[in-house]
Amino acid sequence: MANHKSSQKRIRSNEAKKDRNRYQAKTVRNAIKTFRSVTDKKEAVAQLPKLATMLDRLAKKSVIHKNKAANLKSELAIHVNHLK
Repeated sequence: MANHKSSQKRIRSNEAKKDRNRYQAKTVRNAIKTFRSVTDKKEAVAQLPKLATMLDRLAKKSVIHKNKAANLKSELAIHVNHLK
């Protein structure tokens, strides 16, 4: 257990940040799953910018790595292009 007030506060704030990051990452994973289940191209094209923005925001906050965000956006764009 931490002995200093500042380290105790750091533990509390890290716990809060961990919970927030997990929530945001799980939300994006669920959004990607629902996006991949979409079969209508118009709907997918409309959803893609919102999903890309979410991924960019998580990468900016270092919740996910920037290359992972880029790879996911590329994969989702390929998914949209293959829809009919």
